[in-house]
Amino acid sequence: MKPASPLARRIRDAFCTEFGREPTLVVRAPARVNLIGEHTDYNDGFVFPMAIDRAVWIALAPRPDNHMVVRSLDFPERREVALAHLAHEDAGWVEYVKGVAWSLGASGRPTPGWEGVIASDVPIGAGLSSSAALELAALRAFVALSGGVWEPPAMAALAQRAERDWVGVSCGIMDQLASAAGWRDHALLIDCRSLAIDHVPMPRETVVVVLDTDTRRGLVDSEYNARRTQCEAAARVLGVPALRDATLAELEARADSLDPVAYRRARHVITENERTQAAARALRTGDVTSMGRLMNQSHQSLRDDFEVSGPELDAMVRHAQAHPACYGARLTGAGFAGCAVALVRASDADAFAAEVSAAYQAETGRKPRVYTCTAADGAAVIHADEIEGTHA
Repeated sequence: MKPASPLARRIRDAFCTEFGREPTLVVRAPARVNLIGEHTDYNDGFVFPMAIDRAVWIALAPRPDNHMVVRSLDFPERREVALAHLAHEDAGWVEYVKGVAWSLGASGRPTPGWEGVIASDVPIGAGLSSSAALELAALRAFVALSGGVWEPPAMAALAQRAERDWVGVSCGIMDQLASAAGWRDHALLIDCRSLAIDHVPMPRETVVVVLDTDTRRGLVDSEYNARRTQCEAAARVLGVPALRDATLAELEARADSLDPVAYRRARHVITENERTQAAARALRTGDVTSMGRLMNQSHQSLRDDFEVSGPELDAMVRHAQAHPACYGARLTGAGFAGCAVALVRASDADAFAAEVSAAYQAETGRKPRVYTCTAADGAAVIHADEIEGTHA
């Protein structure tokens, strides 16, 4: 039996202290890192993330009333919500949980009351989708307590609706679906239109290294929503339902009809869709060199055509790409700040992390954090009496 996650034990003990009884359930939902395929999801395109071994955990038990009482260990604070009278209050992290309850209720699904303790080892605002992990953990809690059936695509869609219509971020479905449907030791090629998932094994001789630049951004206040509007405008000019349906040749033929910014946005999305599908083919055959080259091309496109990089991200990616153990590197997540991701030779991962961190800190004065990640299973329920055998 594998040792329990320290975080799982911590929330169980905190629950006992907070509520004076043992939790009935423990749920976890992983964060994700996107290997390639950025800003393609809300354009109905392809993405290639993997769920990672960092997660949001909730220890919980049902309540007899229709209230949700939640203690966060990360902020820390306690919130109580009347599930029958949900109201948006711009109350920070709890709005994601309230949004999930609202989305479930709007779909006709039950939202039983519960009390719980939440904790996470996912860096917040770093581009690893801590918000989707929180949403999926809360969904897993509600569905488990109500005896519902867990269907990853449907659950991801409910979480996406919560983030878009309650929180106010016009996100695609990649983050939520990766957290809901991850497989251990596999990345997920996701068709964001059909929600079809192709699980692709990760090469054993490689590891994925997430490089946190120690910079942060807020999606609601950033230009993320503006990028989506620009993409939709380009699709209308090209006469397609979404940029996923356009080819590079069609874009070039209509270039004079687009303003220069919309043209560059469309060029990124169209070429990124091509790179993403090529990346999945490369990893299926173990061609890590081609995979790395595609990651490098993706960063260049995100930097120049989509304009969502920044000085720190560019510095981190440059140092990563220059290291001999690195096959390829790029920014990951929405951009503007946060993390880069690198595909690295496993035998040299420690040296890579140390040397790239030192080079980045020397250039920027910022101290990065580095996470070597493995691909993890998606959102899961763990009965409290099994917690000693759990792991993140």
